[in-house]
Amino acid sequence: MTAPKSLPPRPSLESLRKQAKKIARDRSLSLRDAQLALAREYGFAGWQDLTREDSTRLGKGLEWAAAQARRIIHDNDVDGLKQLVTDYPALLSWHGNDRDSNGGLLGIATGAYGDAGDTQREEWFTRGACAELLLDAGAVVMPSVCEGLLRSRARGLLALFQRKGVLPRTMKFLAALGDLDAVRAALDEHENALAAVNEAFVSACHFEQNAVALLLLERTIALDAELADHLDGGVDRRSFIASFTKTDFAQVATLGLWKVSVMEQIERALHDRDLSAFVTGLQREPWLLGDAFVPFQDRLIGTASFNTGVDAFIVALFDLGPAILRRQPPPPSKAIEYAFTYANTHLLPLLTRIWPVPDDLPHAAGLGNLARVTQWFDTDGAIRSVEAHYPYNDPDARSHLRWDPPTAQQVLDVALAFAVTNRHYDVADFLLGHGADINTRWNSHEPASILHHLVFVHRDREAMQFLIDRGIDMAVTDYRWNSTAAGWARYAMNDETLAQWLEEQERLQTRGG
Repeated sequence: MTAPKSLPPRPSLESLRKQAKKIARDRSLSLRDAQLALAREYGFAGWQDLTREDSTRLGKGLEWAAAQARRIIHDNDVDGLKQLVTDYPALLSWHGNDRDSNGGLLGIATGAYGDAGDTQREEWFTRGACAELLLDAGAVVMPSVCEGLLRSRARGLLALFQRKGVLPRTMKFLAALGDLDAVRAALDEHENALAAVNEAFVSACHFEQNAVALLLLERTIALDAELADHLDGGVDRRSFIASFTKTDFAQVATLGLWKVSVMEQIERALHDRDLSAFVTGLQREPWLLGDAFVPFQDRLIGTASFNTGVDAFIVALFDLGPAILRRQPPPPSKAIEYAFTYANTHLLPLLTRIWPVPDDLPHAAGLGNLARVTQWFDTDGAIRSVEAHYPYNDPDARSHLRWDPPTAQQVLDVALAFAVTNRHYDVADFLLGHGADINTRWNSHEPASILHHLVFVHRDREAMQFLIDRGIDMAVTDYRWNSTAAGWARYAMNDETLAQWLEEQERLQTRGG
């Protein structure tokens, strides 16, 4: 029996990753299987054990434990979390420095990537059992954690924090709980604090506490002359309340209830694809086209950029002469990124009136510009100026995929995804020949695969077939639901025909035919 290889005293995690990728290429294994094989060559039971030893030798015990906690919480492994906080009690007061861990482990357990406003979505996006264990163990409850419960509308967690006695007794939390008497008493103490009343009103709306919302709305009307003028003109109170179920707290604090409600109406018209209401609303409220509302204009353009069939809304907005067309330099925006990610590059003639398309490898690939793609590689096959390419130069784009530190491989993999999504298969083949990983965990928002992305975006069988023919691992599961691409087709997209087609393709792939 061959003795295991010796791990260096100060091993490099990046080196281990590269070794695993080489094994994957040389032995035609998936990256997961290659990582397992490498771990066993070094005498460890699995990849997690190997990386744990790596972290320990580098003196990163607590950070390693935090990384393990993130994985354990995601898996909803309550027993594993209990053991980990026993072994590393400092985790109970640890907090990270990224956007989903700065509330510590409780922030990870309660943070919702999306809206958690119903029971199913709360189960998908949060981990209530882990949160309860952490609270019972004495985890520090940072203010950002409780604020996050209001933003995500997580009813179960709100009730849990209330039972554990860690929820603040401020008016906005009382409103979220629907405690009418306590809110009325708080109003008596803060009768002239419009900002606090508005904040509590939005909180009540988020949790559909209509009786509380009505009480708070009447107090706001008494304090806000602009709102009183509009609502006294015949706007239905209950309809007004219903428009605030997902509103951003900070926006209300800055703009007030009436302006935010108008913006919500415009966005709803875009969502409902009601072009007439969209245009009429903007014409009736021309202040939305001014300099102060450039971020709102960008949000409308961004929404249109990741949806299909709404080109006319961008055209209509531009015809009204919004300030965003004149802003120099243009505001930061995700619109170009969305157009490439969601196969809407036909919008570029509109979008480039404001933003240039980045001159880098992924965007050249998404445009199908093979000549420019080839120019980004030197004679040794390495990417030139890798630090200037997306997503290497965009920490936000990498964060949701857990892609840190930045690497050249990430650039290659996004270029592949952009090429396939936008049907530039000659470019995709070129990139595969230069090291792009067909089994990359790239996806539009959380780790999955390009195949998952195609199911979600436009169910493009031609692009899927391209990947399948080149051997993509169809058994790869996503980060959130542990589901294959076929599972996404069946359960997320309600497309049983596509799910069965994908399963048949996997059977053919497995048989080699």
